[in-house]
Amino acid sequence: NHRTDAYGGSLEGRLRFPLEVFDAVREVWPDERPMTVRISATDWAEGGTSAEEAVEIARAFAVHGADAIDVSTGQVVSGERPEFGRSYQTPYADRIRHEAGVPVIAVGAISSWDDVNSLVLAGRTDLCALARPHLYDPHWTLHAAAEQGYDGPGARWPAPYRAGSRPPRTGRTDAPKPRLTLHGPRQDG
Repeated sequence: NHRTDAYGGSLEGRLRFPLEVFDAVREVWPDERPMTVRISATDWAEGGTSAEEAVEIARAFAVHGADAIDVSTGQVVSGERPEFGRSYQTPYADRIRHEAGVPVIAVGAISSWDDVNSLVLAGRTDLCALARPHLYDPHWTLHAAAEQGYDGPGARWPAPYRAGSRPPRTGRTDAPKPRLTLHGPRQDG
């Protein structure tokens, strides 16, 4: 943001427009429904948003009524240098959760239910958002519940898909052997 008017310059100026938009939506959004905001906690580039600023951005949205902050990272400029790896954006969500005191949603290379459970139980995030795993398997959440033996709220399969609620049997070692006698080629006279 290279603006020089009231909507540019300082972090306060750069936040002016997003907060005005948020306030306008918040005004008409039902109180009983959560409203979240996705932010980039870093741009991975010199001169971009810093992790320190991300904490302040999250605080500002929380003051304006955000129920949670969805914490992602930049990847929008050619000179960026992301540090990819498993759950690589989670440290930013963790920092915002603890320093800004606002619920967060972690994203980025989180792909197993074990990762999700570990991050939530460790207090590093309140929720995890998984896009690519759900593109690969639209029933990822239901499969994760089944693999853990969970059958409580939210784990009921739609009727046409209930057969998918358990892993398919593989091979023939778990079934009775077929009663079939195999004969070689017929030998005529």
